[in-house]
Amino acid sequence: MADIKYYDVILKPVVTEKSMAGMGEKKYSFLVAKEATKNQIKDAVEKMFPGTEVASVNTMNCEGKNKRRGNVYGKTAETKKAIVKLTENSKDIELFSGI
Repeated sequence: MADIKYYDVILKPVVTEKSMAGMGEKKYSFLVAKEATKNQIKDAVEKMFPGTEVASVNTMNCEGKNKRRGNVYGKTAETKKAIVKLTENSKDIELFSGI
């Protein structure tokens, strides 16, 4: 496994109705690198967003969807999502506050 730096772990936030509803419980969703482990995701969130403390990390591997264009079949890219739950005394992630 390649050595991944913390700034390469988190790719982008997931902005959906379900992920926005989880913000009240201090749960935030991110797309992460496929090789990233739960410990690497925890360290990356705590380093990228100062003042945050991660309580737990749940991950899921999402398969690519089958797509068709004319007679050609293919798949979209596979992704990995992480749902990060912060502790009660942790600061909120300001990236999501403006949304």
